Amino acid sequence: MIHVALASFGMSGKVFHAPFITHHPHFQLSAVVERHCNESRQLYPQSRLYRSVEEMLQDPIIDLVVVNTPVQTHYEYAYKALLAGKNVLVEKPFTVSVSEAEQLTRLAKEQGKLLIVFQNRRYDGDYLKVKEIVQSGVLGELKEVEIRFDRFRSQISAKKHKETAEAGGGALYDLGAHLIDQALQLFGKPNKVYADLGYLRPNTQTDDYFELLLHYDQQLRVRLKSSTYALERQWEYILHGTHGSFLQQRFDAQEAALVAGAIPATTAWLEPVTQPNGILHTLEDGRLPTTAQHGNYMQLYEAIYLALTQQAPNPIPADEVIGVIELITQQQTCTV
Repeated sequence: MIHVALASFGMSGKVFHAPFITHHPHFQLSAVVERHCNESRQLYPQSRLYRSVEEMLQDPIIDLVVVNTPVQTHYEYAYKALLAGKNVLVEKPFTVSVSEAEQLTRLAKEQGKLLIVFQNRRYDGDYLKVKEIVQSGVLGELKEVEIRFDRFRSQISAKKHKETAEAGGGALYDLGAHLIDQALQLFGKPNKVYADLGYLRPNTQTDDYFELLLHYDQQLRVRLKSSTYALERQWEYILHGTHGSFLQQRFDAQEAALVAGAIPATTAWLEPVTQPNGILHTLEDGRLPTTAQHGNYMQLYEAIYLALTQQAPNPIPADEVIGVIELITQQQTCTV
């Protein structure tokens, strides 16, 4: 049994971590850090309540610490957890700087502990469908790709760590961490990156719009884009190649189901996807409707379990995600 501690009990702890830890047969939610509240007592009374991360790290039973606190604290808490001899799962964005990411990676190797980054969107059904299409080669040589993650949020969020002008705040760190990670997974490291950051909302202190243009050797262009003023949705994945095109809506039912109280499992636990949410149009087969795959974040926790107990590979190693932080922190402004 792997004993797990949550470093905080906000939305991510309640939705993206605690249900999967609780319902995986080989994990146990043994500790929760709540600095002021007691919500976890009602939902997970079997766990121990701690008022600080430092206090929790002194618990010898804890094997794995989930650092799901604001990004500005990721380095500090992950560093302390590794020094305490714990394995660590850090939410995205991994850190606010490349140097922090590199230091944590080195420390994990020195300590002989797993350091995993929670890039959970790799396990979304829409991305898995896009990955399937790319790997199949059905579109021929890819020429142009666009990946979007839009919202309509014209007001400043109450989550101050996301709205701050200091490093770690803003849409590029938040949603950009997902889009960049997916682009790197699908296409590798680009040769050049151009960035246009926008400050669209009144009184915003940080970027709430971005467009990144990634240039690749094979004449491929990958555009990553996000806006807080997108009331009408668009195709979130657009791929054009020499043999055809593929369009995919952002579609993953996990978050909504979990908020509604669904119980996750290692096997399929969501309702089957019946309505098409994509289009595959090729020269060979014409225009066909498609559906997203079934995403399951439990697959990540299963992979973590195997890595901890059976020497299986780290599913999302920290050194693999350093490239995401590099692209976030090293933008070039494109002037038209």
